[in-house]
Amino acid sequence: MKNLKPLLLAFFVLFSFSSTKAQIKKIDVSKSLITWTGKKITGQHEGTIKFKEGRLEFKNNKVIGGNFVADMTTLNNTDQTGSSKAKLEGHLKSDDFFGIYNFDTSLLTFKTITDKGNNVYTIIASLTIKGKSNPIIFDLIVKGNTATANLSVDRTKYDIKYGSGSFFDDLGDKTIYDQFDLKVNLVF
Repeated sequence: MKNLKPLLLAFFVLFSFSSTKAQIKKIDVSKSLITWTGKKITGQHEGTIKFKEGRLEFKNNKVIGGNFVADMTTLNNTDQTGSSKAKLEGHLKSDDFFGIYNFDTSLLTFKTITDKGNNVYTIIASLTIKGKSNPIIFDLIVKGNTATANLSVDRTKYDIKYGSGSFFDDLGDKTIYDQFDLKVNLVF
């Protein structure tokens, strides 16, 4: 019995340390996707952006961190075809909008995570677009090996002011709303 106590103690200590170590789960960039929606007075456009890389960090099956890099060169318009599609994609990639030739990636890094229960987390993150970083708040829902989030982004905070009624007068029906929406689907 004397020899068994040290062995049980060693097992307990080893098990305790192994269960508290953070687990990093890289996202599958071929299955994870960002879907965007931009709105204007006369309608809206939709499309996708792929990830370059990303990961979620877990400890005791709870989210404790995350970091994601969006590949802005993959910005795609999905609601148009032909020359209209090419024209919109070219304009969105230009310096009027995302300036992808100077800023080919955007970054999201979790800063604060609040566990709301049932695998739902309120995230305060730093979002960097065109080299400018601002805080953003959203809920992340984790189910098995997937996670989803909906974000609303004020583009003017990232110096994307083209067609903004907040900065230009007399735009009329050419006004583009400052907010754009992102639906994020992660597979890891």
